[in-house]
Amino acid sequence: MTFSDLGLSPAIVKAVEEKGYTKPSPIQEKAIPHILEGKDILASAQTGTGKTAGFTLPVLQYLTDTKHPKYRPLRALVLTPTRELAAQVHDNVREYSKYVNIRSSVVFGGVKAASQIATLKRGVDILVATPGRLLDLHDQKAVSFKRIDILILDEADRMLDMGFARDLNKLISFMPVERQNLMFSATFSKDIKKLAEGILKNPVSVETAPQNSTAKKVTHKVFKVDKGKKTTLLIKLIKDGNWEQVLVFTRTKHGANKLTQKLIKDGISAAAIHGNKSQGARTKALKNFKDNTIKVLVATDIAARGLDIPLLPYVINYELPNVPEDYVHRIGRTGRAGAAGEAISLVCSEETEYQNEIEKLLKEKLKSTVLDGFEPTDTTPPKRAATQSKSSFGKKKKTTNTSSSQGNKPKRKPHFKGNKPAGSTSGRGRTGAPKKKRF
Repeated sequence: MTFSDLGLSPAIVKAVEEKGYTKPSPIQEKAIPHILEGKDILASAQTGTGKTAGFTLPVLQYLTDTKHPKYRPLRALVLTPTRELAAQVHDNVREYSKYVNIRSSVVFGGVKAASQIATLKRGVDILVATPGRLLDLHDQKAVSFKRIDILILDEADRMLDMGFARDLNKLISFMPVERQNLMFSATFSKDIKKLAEGILKNPVSVETAPQNSTAKKVTHKVFKVDKGKKTTLLIKLIKDGNWEQVLVFTRTKHGANKLTQKLIKDGISAAAIHGNKSQGARTKALKNFKDNTIKVLVATDIAARGLDIPLLPYVINYELPNVPEDYVHRIGRTGRAGAAGEAISLVCSEETEYQNEIEKLLKEKLKSTVLDGFEPTDTTPPKRAATQSKSSFGKKKKTTNTSSSQGNKPKRKPHFKGNKPAGSTSGRGRTGAPKKKRF
């Protein structure tokens, strides 16, 4: 199977091949034909499997196949939970559309809106955005959703986790009822499937890995350690192993800053990335980490999704997440695209219950080790892990970190059968959520 066999144009295939890809991944092979047929998609695929190209390529194909109006109304919208993921998705859109007449842009918070507004006024075919900033721009009448044919929600479960349910509801209420909807995520909870019922119309389910599974080539290891000795143990592991690229997760922003300072003081180059950092600082830290200018990137869960760090060898849970699914998202940064990776967790006594919940989710025991001199001696009673990991629709889940925020329509033969829903406009042939639908 080649990309041409999937129905993609020579111009798009050329751009894909220039990135070094000659054969579609399983998620691409399964999803792209359905998307080109105009069907709604509910797709779950582990990170690093080509999920972004799985929706980007067919959307670009549709946009190039339809006649461009004299001006360029926004016709495809990709929503992501974080600025970093938005930037990365847009990078992919630009690379894959380099040989077709498609304009794209990205908008997110943390930067001035003036340049974003100017770009939108010139017209874009496809926009990648975070919900908060996009809603602000819509309120300023800088962007219109009246001609949207395709809505893509990337990492939809993370958006709910971060409290974007209300923003998503508002944004969808401004869009045509008749449109195609695509929901992609590394994993899908039961709550996300309920959300999909209110947005998708007769969706095709696409799944390339069991729900909440981890990469097969990721090795899990737990070090039982006294809480007060975690930093010393982390430094020992990094130095003894001569590790060059390590992503470390903490539970709080303050904890990330404090740990970063201790690493630097001990001669290990490091930087922190979390919601309180400016966009410039976050971008610089990520770039330096990818370029191996710094060895350690200390992050809160804002970085657990979407960060594309090729061949990342180590992910360390300095503190276990209290939501077991977040463990899967965190370690999804390593073991990508078939590469090997190691997930290491430093677990003190009070985190034992968190480990138990993670093992139940993974349906496997995590191998535990105790190093001499680091034996856990604290007797703090273990905390009870959260058993309900996702927030209810319409209610903002309390989280440690949130992302700061952020002419005529081309004709296309509808793909649905029966009468068009009341109030719909001509377009792709897909129905979305009614305006009063809440989630």
